[in-house]
Amino acid sequence: MDLNFVYMTFGNKEEAQSIGKVLVQENLVACVNIIDGVNSLYIWQDKLQDDQEVIMIAKTTSDCMSMVVERVKALHSYECPCIIGLPISGGNPEFLDWIVGMVQ
Repeated sequence: MDLNFVYMTFGNKEEAQSIGKVLVQENLVACVNIIDGVNSLYIWQDKLQDDQEVIMIAKTTSDCMSMVVERVKALHSYECPCIIGLPISGGNPEFLDWIVGMVQ
């Protein structure tokens, strides 16, 4: 089973926690980690943005990746949320098996 590491950003910790709980409770991801207090610089609508954001990292299967993207987009406050899936190429076999067992 192919696994993915999902990197996402949010405008505040409350939104990240709320969406993270939905993803875990709906078995779309095995777990999430929330990292608060990240400074993000980017261009949006032709203006330089300098914002405080929150990072969420989730673990899921490749088969569930498209469902994770659609669910986060439906709940997210951003017009174009950052949701990036990266393949997991290795790790603790027991932990990787746990991910598979927790996801639909």
